[in-house]
Amino acid sequence: MSYFKSYVLMLIIATLSTFTLAVPQVPCYFIFGDSLYDNGNNNHLVTEARANFPPYGIDFPDGPTGRFSNGRNIADVIAQLLGFENSIPPYASANREDIHRGVNYASGSAGIRDESGQHMGGRISLNQQLAHHATTLLQLVDLNGNGNLSQVREHLKKCIYTVAMGNNDFINNYFAPNYYKTSSLYTTEEYAETLVQQYTKQLLQLYDYGARKFAVSGAGYSGCAPAIMARYETNVCVDEVNVAVVQFNARLTAALVDLGSKLCEAKFIYIDPPLGYSTDFNVTDQPCCDVSPTIGIGEGQCAPNQVPCAARKNYVFWDAFHPTESVSLVDGASAYAAMSPFYASSEENFISDA
Repeated sequence: MSYFKSYVLMLIIATLSTFTLAVPQVPCYFIFGDSLYDNGNNNHLVTEARANFPPYGIDFPDGPTGRFSNGRNIADVIAQLLGFENSIPPYASANREDIHRGVNYASGSAGIRDESGQHMGGRISLNQQLAHHATTLLQLVDLNGNGNLSQVREHLKKCIYTVAMGNNDFINNYFAPNYYKTSSLYTTEEYAETLVQQYTKQLLQLYDYGARKFAVSGAGYSGCAPAIMARYETNVCVDEVNVAVVQFNARLTAALVDLGSKLCEAKFIYIDPPLGYSTDFNVTDQPCCDVSPTIGIGEGQCAPNQVPCAARKNYVFWDAFHPTESVSLVDGASAYAAMSPFYASSEENFISDA
């Protein structure tokens, strides 16, 4: 990361505590993703992938809400920087009157593939998230379009759509051979190609629903997550996992270039996953909370009602998979900066690499 880019991110992060806009920079923001973005959609599912209990939310004004964090997650940060007064509501509890400004469909343990994460119980796969978005569109037609779909589509063309999937297709599928056969059916290169082919079809479906401004995140380098290092019984990043992620992200970037060149009015921005953070985050291989051995709590998640570390601002990981709020501030600010063409004056079809 260049010095200039780092300086810009520092300025953006510094404004978060007092950042307000009279009017959001875009009229609406829709979120598709996994536990890095989930803000409550899994709360009432029968699943191990839930975070609606302490110490989750210890630094969030409303306490435990289903965010896999001590505080805000990446979606919260992006929404705040875009100028929304409140976080975008989860689909599970969104009021019909609020959906015109966006909906968060993200779900912990969800993947591009329907079966990803199924060993943990209920989750809302990307295909299911798209089905929920179709329901939202019908509600928007009824509420704001006076039965006129074209009027709603004009509204949606101005919205930002973040899509952040793929993590669970690796950590809770390909690299979980006790539960899934994918690693015996595909090489990592074949699996990356298969995933991206399906992901491309799903992005096309979202385009058909009216999306035009896509910010698509690459899969994270989960080989460096404490839970994965523990799974592999090592204290260093697992190269096997990270190499597979690199292969996936490379194919995803190429697919987005192709989509951007073919789809009328479509704009695609690829959000690169972070490779590291500043030295202020000096605990990089341990979770801040005590990780749970409890039956019914997912691998790598916080043990319920335990006291977490005090120096949370120094930790990369909140639990053994998910970042602290401090890291989400950095990642959210970086994504927001990369999405600047969406709230600036550019009308060309393009893909931009963050």
